[in-house]
Amino acid sequence: MIDELRARNVALIRDASIEPAPGLTVLTGETGAGKTALLSSIKLLVGERSDAGMVREGSDALEVEGRLFLRGDDEDGTVVRRRVGADGRGRVELDGRMASVRELAARVGATVDLCGQHEHQRLLAVQTHVDMLDSWIGDAAAEALRAYQGALDAAAEAAAELERVREMSRATGERLDEAAFVLRRIDEVDPREGELEELEAELPRVEHGEALMEAAAGARGLISGEGGACDALGDAARALEDASRYDPALGKWARAIESALIDVEDVSSELRGYASGLDFDPEELERLQERMAKLQGLMRAYGPGMADVLERRERAREVVAAASDGGELERRTAEELERREAALADAADALDAVRAEAAPRLAAAVTEQMTFLEMGTAELEVSLERLPRAEWGRRGPSRVELLYRPAAGLTARPLRRIASGGEVSRVMLACKVVLGEADDCETLVFDEVDAGVGGATAVALASVLARLARTHQVIVVTHLAQVAVAAQKHYLVRKSAGDVPETTLEEISCEARVAEVARMLSGDTGAASLDLAREMLAERASSSR
Repeated sequence: MIDELRARNVALIRDASIEPAPGLTVLTGETGAGKTALLSSIKLLVGERSDAGMVREGSDALEVEGRLFLRGDDEDGTVVRRRVGADGRGRVELDGRMASVRELAARVGATVDLCGQHEHQRLLAVQTHVDMLDSWIGDAAAEALRAYQGALDAAAEAAAELERVREMSRATGERLDEAAFVLRRIDEVDPREGELEELEAELPRVEHGEALMEAAAGARGLISGEGGACDALGDAARALEDASRYDPALGKWARAIESALIDVEDVSSELRGYASGLDFDPEELERLQERMAKLQGLMRAYGPGMADVLERRERAREVVAAASDGGELERRTAEELERREAALADAADALDAVRAEAAPRLAAAVTEQMTFLEMGTAELEVSLERLPRAEWGRRGPSRVELLYRPAAGLTARPLRRIASGGEVSRVMLACKVVLGEADDCETLVFDEVDAGVGGATAVALASVLARLARTHQVIVVTHLAQVAVAAQKHYLVRKSAGDVPETTLEEISCEARVAEVARMLSGDTGAASLDLAREMLAERASSSR
C-alpha cells in the first residue's frame, strides 16, 4: 500500500505530494492538467523504466520518493527514492541503501498494478491467466500444482538417465576399448575415497620424522631438563611465596606461576609421548611416496582432482557394463521412465480436474460483475486446452486462457483481441473484484477506467470501485462525478497558466469538493450543479456508513 508519495520536477510537476487513502482515492481535474505526470511518478516508484524526457524543463533531474507498507513490513514501512537525471542517468534507493531498478520492481512492483487503458499487460498476457485461476482456487490448486511439478521433475530426471544409458549402449568398439582401458588402469591403482587426503596428512610426518623427533625432544629438554623452564618457574614461585609473608599480594602471583608450571609440565609429558610415537621407517616412507605418485598419475590423466578420477572410473564401468549386459540396464531405465510418466499423467489429470471444476465458477463470477457494469450479455469464459506432452511446462499440462464473448450470440475470442480499451478496463475491474484478496496486488491504479462510460454504467462503475476498495488500495484518475463522490480522499489536479505551466495537487473537501463535483457534472458551478453535487456526496456518505 502506498502511504505517501512526493514528486519533484516530473513533467509539469515542480513539487507535489499525495497521501492516498487505504481504500479509494480519486484524482480529478481538467483535461491536460497533468494527471499523467502523477501516474508517471507512481510508475517510477514501482520500478518501471525511466525516460529523461520526463524531467521538468530547466531542471537537472527529477526525484520521486515514497513510503509504502508491504506485506511483512514493520511500522516504518519501506522508503523508496528514485532520481532520474536529464542526462538519463538514474539512482534508486531502498530504505536508504542503493538498489537496482530490477530489485525495486521485484520488491515493490509486484504489489502495485497500473491499470491504464493501454497498460493491461497482466490481464492480456495469456501466461498470467493460469496464475489468476490458481490464485482464485487457493490451496487445492497450489497442492495439485506442487504434485504435478514434482512428477514433472521426476520424469525429466528419468528421461535424462535413459538417454545417458542409451548413449552408453551405443558405444562403438573404439569407445568401448577406451572405457575398458580406463577402467583397467584405474582399478590397477584402486584408489579409495578419502585416501588422497589421508596421504597428504601422513606423508609430511613420515618424510620429516627425524626433524620432528629432534624438535620434540629438544623442546622437552629445554622445559624439563636440568636448569630448564620448569626449574626456573619453580624457583620463582618459591621466592614469591617466601616474600608473601611481608606482602600478601605476592602470594597471588606465586599461585599463578604454580598453575602455569602445571600446564608446562603437562606439555613436557605430551612431548615425550609424541616423540616416542615417532618412528622413522625408510620403507614406509618409500611405500607412501610410491602410493602418492600413483594417485597423482591418475589425477594427471583423469583429474584434475581425485573426485574426477573416481567419477571417470564409474562412467567407464557403466559403459563396459552396458555393452555386456544385453540391454538389461536400458530396459530397466525405460521401465522406470514409463512408471514416472504414468505418475505424471495422473498428476496432470488431477491438476486439470481442479482447474476445470473451478473455471466455470470463476467465469460466472466475473460475468456477473460485468453485467453489473452494464456490459449487457457479454461473458467471460475460461478455456482449458490440453497440450501435447512435449509442451507441458511448469505451470501445467494445459493452456489456460480467458476468453471474451461480446454478446450472447457471438464467438468468444482472446482478451487481447478486444478492440475497446473501455471494455478491457471493465473486464479487468470485474476480475479484480472477483479475485479480491486472492490477488497478490495490494494497490490498483486505474487510468481512464471510465473511458466511454456514462449514465447508469457510471453509477455501477462507482459502486464496483468502492467494493474493490474494501480489499485493495485503489487510486483512480476519473472524469466521472459518480466515481469522485465514492472516494475516501479526493485530490484536485490543476495546471497554472504562464510560459512555464506548473501542475499542483490539492486534497479537497467540503465546499471545494462540492464545486469540483459540480464542474464534473455540468462543466460549471451554477446553483443547480452545486445542489446536485451536495446531494450526491450526501447520499454516498450515508450509504457508506
